[in-house]
Amino acid sequence: RHGDFLKTFLQRYQSEFGFTLSDRTIMVDDIRVRGIGQSLVKIEESIEKASGPPPVDTITSVYFDNVGYCDSPVYLMSSLRAGHQITGPAVVMDELSTILVEPDCTATVTTSGDLLIHVGSGQRRVVGTHLDAIQLSIFSHRFMSIAEQMGRVLQRTAISTNIKERLDFSCALFGPDGGLVSNAPHIPVHLGAMQETVQYQMKMLRDNFHEGDVILSNHPKAGGSHLPDLTVITPVFYKGIEKPVFFVASRGHHADIGGITPGSMPPHSKSLREEGATFKSFFLVKGGKFCEQEVTEALMAPALVPGSSGTRNLKENISDLKAQIAANQKGINLVRELIDVYGLDVVQAYMGHIQQNAELAVRDMLRDIGTATPSHQLSAVEYLDDGSPIQLTVDIDVNTGSAVCDFSGTGPEVWGNCNAPRAITMSALIYCLRCMIGRD
Repeated sequence: RHGDFLKTFLQRYQSEFGFTLSDRTIMVDDIRVRGIGQSLVKIEESIEKASGPPPVDTITSVYFDNVGYCDSPVYLMSSLRAGHQITGPAVVMDELSTILVEPDCTATVTTSGDLLIHVGSGQRRVVGTHLDAIQLSIFSHRFMSIAEQMGRVLQRTAISTNIKERLDFSCALFGPDGGLVSNAPHIPVHLGAMQETVQYQMKMLRDNFHEGDVILSNHPKAGGSHLPDLTVITPVFYKGIEKPVFFVASRGHHADIGGITPGSMPPHSKSLREEGATFKSFFLVKGGKFCEQEVTEALMAPALVPGSSGTRNLKENISDLKAQIAANQKGINLVRELIDVYGLDVVQAYMGHIQQNAELAVRDMLRDIGTATPSHQLSAVEYLDDGSPIQLTVDIDVNTGSAVCDFSGTGPEVWGNCNAPRAITMSALIYCLRCMIGRD
């Protein structure tokens, strides 16, 4: 229908990307005209009304991404009557088709024999905050699904080879304290370090988080890995609550952000200034407005260093940063939908249960290793190309299932770029522990 097309476009752009470009002219690239006419009225025959519950033909196990395997009833379409209502999960089989009714959906047989499916109940589910093993599994998969869907949006909307084809990116969901809740199986070194990045922003900005703000960071002191890994962080607000209820973040490897060599990973750099643009706590979006001029100036700033250059592919940087913002916005929308269904207290309670479950899994694993090791101590040493040692000693307390990782004996910081900041060290430890657990 005729209406304010510009307003509608901007609303949809805001919903998809989380910001608008106020100084841009909107170009109409394609116009489609649709004609609607009335066809001849067809009188449909009514089918027999139901006199009881729908008959179940058999029970089968069906796998759903966010729930896992569910025992689902199978119905034959020929046995269904008008008014029969089927609650998902369920399978409806016809002569030439099979219809899957997913969990939280209902299907109703109309008087004409059609199957009308209602997607989602739209009502808040009654789930308590106490720990339930089945709900723990459901929420664990729901949180992971949010991170996975963020990754799909990022891959689809980015334009760089690094992100779109090499998949050098990661997405994750964090609690109101900045602690990691769930992540998709992306780049291991990103995932452990991103928690440090989120918590650094909380420490620096304190209560200066507002809806419509997006923060950019890549500095090693702020939880960064190497400078081309740009992390975009967005706080999640919910219905008038002043403080963020969650955080979402995406980290992507940008092909170039300036520096003394193309690719922004010089092998012989001696300082960060030689490696490209740095961001500790930079507002990429402020109040819903994309700060394009400011981020452009920051990406070109390395050119002020003698022998260095600003970013060599600014358009790609800007496009990929917008893609990361869009990925975060997808995460925000999904988190809000989850809260709408279960309630904030339940969602945050199961966030805590998931973190506690992960902690228990690690403690159990450490107890098993400590019990199998008489001295309760493990140690190893490796050497860099220049002979610098990396030494690690792990002392396990079998009573508590805790461990102290001691890097005493490791060589000092080298005069070059082969140094690991705290975030990378923590990330390596977390990933090793995750691999050693060997289960969800």
